[in-house]
Amino acid sequence: MAMELKGKVIQLLPLQSGMGRKGQWRKQEFILETQSQYPKKVCLSIWGDKIDQFGVNEGDDVSVAVDLESREYNGRWYTEARAWKVEKSGSMGSPTSPPPPMEEPFDSGSGDDLPF
Repeated sequence: MAMELKGKVIQLLPLQSGMGRKGQWRKQEFILETQSQYPKKVCLSIWGDKIDQFGVNEGDDVSVAVDLESREYNGRWYTEARAWKVEKSGSMGSPTSPPPPMEEPFDSGSGDDLPF
């Protein structure tokens, strides 16, 4: 099940790593506080190379695409919310968009600051 959440990263949990059947793994969990009338706190995880790619920091306003998955272990079910895409809000824009034009200062040469 995929969904999108928007909010502020309020806490980064310690980086976890270990060895599994497929080799070494890394996992970074963070707490996102949603932006709504009744904000919710959600623990999300990022795995592997995406940790470095997304570069999530406390205080970031982000939009996160999340996959939910539950797994059974010893008769109990565990649900994980795994982030597969993170976009930071309020960034300077994409590199393909030109910067806004600079306004030229008005210089009448008369010495006063009035433009008329």
